[in-house]
Amino acid sequence: MRFLVTGGGGFIGSHLCAELINRGHYVICLDNFETGKVENLANLIPKDNFKLIIGDVTTPTYFDVDGIFNLACPASPAFYQQDPIKTSKTNFLGSLNVLNLAKEKNIRILQASTSEVYGDPIISPQNENYWGNVNPIGIRACYDEGKRIAETLFFDYHRMYGADIRVARIFNTYGPNMAINDGRVISNFIVQSIRKQTLTVYGDGSQVRSFCYIDDLVDGLLKLFFSEPIYEPINLGNPEPISIGILATKIQEISAKELNIPYLPQNYNVDYYSLPSDDPKIRIPDITKALNLLKWTPKIPLEEGIILTLNYFMKIINEKND
Repeated sequence: MRFLVTGGGGFIGSHLCAELINRGHYVICLDNFETGKVENLANLIPKDNFKLIIGDVTTPTYFDVDGIFNLACPASPAFYQQDPIKTSKTNFLGSLNVLNLAKEKNIRILQASTSEVYGDPIISPQNENYWGNVNPIGIRACYDEGKRIAETLFFDYHRMYGADIRVARIFNTYGPNMAINDGRVISNFIVQSIRKQTLTVYGDGSQVRSFCYIDDLVDGLLKLFFSEPIYEPINLGNPEPISIGILATKIQEISAKELNIPYLPQNYNVDYYSLPSDDPKIRIPDITKALNLLKWTPKIPLEEGIILTLNYFMKIINEKND
């Protein structure tokens, strides 16, 4: 099959492109590289069944493909808040353009949505029936509300035109190809540990997250795409909770370095390590639907995934220092 992957140069997109190639498909990757990296695709570019197109999903385009994965959008607060209006445009206009292409070609399309649609949730774990607790005028709204309107478009295209859609709500994912300065907690902690810097934990470290390794997430995306019709959002993430304080200690142990782990006030501000406003206190997925409908559940333990990610960042940092 021939697939269009928008945002294919990003963290998740590059792994998805690689797995589709590994499965023998032809992949067209569309990316403007505002946050993605050509280096993420270095092993794919020479292949005959891969084509890289530098372009923006907000511009209507036509591709002769059999399926679409829409991953185009900055996904970390450090990036999507740099140009919030562009982030909103990417979510709305980008979704509109790929949906029109899917409608014209009568092909299946998957939207990479996010757990951010739940905002700062007042229930835990979050299941797909929860409508969320989102601040529509906060600094995260360009992404949170952007992804929510993208979901609205997808389901309206399904209701009005019968579009064959899939919507994945992706929870915290980590692994190789993450940007070194994306401001996410695992990349922050790992980079700080490699550089023997202080690990910055905000507040009392009681904020709760769960972390899904990239290989598990890509497996879930592909199972969802190739599933029988599922016209409802599906959570994809790891349901095992861990506090940020314990995560810092775990990364300290894995990196085998004596690191200082202070606890900072939540309004502490140092470069991209500052805690954004409206940051959720707890974010845990209920993956019952993914388990029942897709027979999917994460398999890679956190410790194993951290080691793989640590090795990747060590390689990147060493190359930069050479």
